[in-house]
Amino acid sequence: MRKLSGFIFALFMSLMAINAAYAAQPVYTLGSGDKVRITVFGEPDLSGEFEVSGEGQISLPLIGIVSAGGKTLHELSSDIETKLKDGYLVDPKVSAEVMNYRPFYILGEVKEPGSYPFVNGMSVLNAVALGGGFTYRADKDDILIIRGGDESRKPEKATPETIVLPGDIVRVEERFF
Repeated sequence: MRKLSGFIFALFMSLMAINAAYAAQPVYTLGSGDKVRITVFGEPDLSGEFEVSGEGQISLPLIGIVSAGGKTLHELSSDIETKLKDGYLVDPKVSAEVMNYRPFYILGEVKEPGSYPFVNGMSVLNAVALGGGFTYRADKDDILIIRGGDESRKPEKATPETIVLPGDIVRVEERFF
């Protein structure tokens, strides 16, 4: 009985840890450079793939410009449904999915700074490798990340294991000595 209660406690704690990790993950919001597939069920002429512009918008047939920047896929789908209900379709059902994520950027003391295609689950160390590796001047312990490319946000300290998200700007600082 004692072993069983210990097992149940361990199982409970594991499930709580998994739930906490899942809840801590940010909800993905669309941004400039994302390519989304919009499907209006039963209306192939209104469906297609659209890229989010620099202004955070997509242009759809029939309804025109729709704001997408900063919205989740669910919010975008709901907005499109609302616009289609306004004199176009009786009960539209819309789904949205990301086809291509916006790139991330790696700058500073890497051999090939620039923009690179986002790969799900990529760490800062993987991003540095894509950028050709560290230069001889790189401070490997001083890496900053700006989430979502929003330069008005304060850069955060990153570790080699930090996960890179679409639109992130990773900067490897120079060492001085």
